[in-house]
Amino acid sequence: MAQPESLSELLNGRRAAIDASWPAVGYLAGWLIFHSIWAGSAGALICALGVVAWRLRRGDKPRAVLIGLLGVCVAALIALHTGKAEDFFLLQILSNGASVLIWAISIVVRRPLLGLVVGAVLGQRTRWRRDPDLLRAYSRASWVWVLQYVIRVAVFLPLYAAGWAGTLAAARIALSWPLVAACLAVSWGVIRRTLPADHPGLRHPRIEQPV
Repeated sequence: MAQPESLSELLNGRRAAIDASWPAVGYLAGWLIFHSIWAGSAGALICALGVVAWRLRRGDKPRAVLIGLLGVCVAALIALHTGKAEDFFLLQILSNGASVLIWAISIVVRRPLLGLVVGAVLGQRTRWRRDPDLLRAYSRASWVWVLQYVIRVAVFLPLYAAGWAGTLAAARIALSWPLVAACLAVSWGVIRRTLPADHPGLRHPRIEQPV
């Protein structure tokens, strides 16, 4: 397969995961030092604003970074409203649970989300779906992403139920960029093993012509 790029290079997944982990670091620091939801929320917002400022300075799209900031704000408001420190991570748990279902359904209906994401990045739209090899590769690799979200839910839910906010924050950090990096590497390996050796690569779908 003639394809020099990896999924990590195409999607910038590790960078996004690292950015997303900083608010959890700020929340954990504020919670451990002051044992206060207000302090934890303030720490998370400070870190989130720092990420936004850094990314905007580097010329990233404002919408992408502002969505992350909005998520942190909503998570902080939920925790402050309920008075439960662990509720800062409720939105994260729900989004991971929803991701399990959405990714699994996309595979079943033969529109694997990994293919849709990569196709959008490469400007292919859905042309890759007309390549049986690419469709099969994206479908198999998408199950790796399903597993990623399942792992998070399996770890987060018991900690949330026990009310262990500090441990939950630490788990959120540990299962951010390291897990994403592993997911990108494994799913890329699945794609490479699935595609035939003579396949031109992700950028060049091999469209079957009607007979």
